[in-house]
Amino acid sequence: MALTALIVVVPEADANATIRKIRLQHVSTAARGVPAHITLLSPFSDSKDVDEPALAALFAGHASFDFILDRVKRWDDGIVWLHPEPSQPFEDLTSAIWQTWPAYPPYEGATDTIIPHLTVSEQPLPLELDLPIRSRADAVTLMQEANDHTWSIRRVFPLG
Repeated sequence: MALTALIVVVPEADANATIRKIRLQHVSTAARGVPAHITLLSPFSDSKDVDEPALAALFAGHASFDFILDRVKRWDDGIVWLHPEPSQPFEDLTSAIWQTWPAYPPYEGATDTIIPHLTVSEQPLPLELDLPIRSRADAVTLMQEANDHTWSIRRVFPLG
């Protein structure tokens, strides 16, 4: 089974040398090919079951939008992440995917609360970053995991 994920890539975060270095050292998927991103849904679907035309149609119905990564936050387990503002467009995209494919709930059904975020470190780290980082969400990227656990871009779907 080859997993997939739907993400919004944030190239401006990868362009930040500090964030890129920390992610490569402290985010397991970063060194395996996953760029800095805000996850919409992961895991999504087995790669053989992905309906690309339906995804393209879904995302074409959502407008592009500007956002900023405005602050560093931490979860109780120590994971460090960046908060996108506004967050609502990311929540709307995740909800739309979930409504269309209810077999793939966010966070594998562990919670109904959608919290858009860009993971910087899977371990507790004291961080001072030069924020805000400005970006634009104009596409959703379908990532696919290979048998060797590396990830690659399978397709990019423009937002309407």
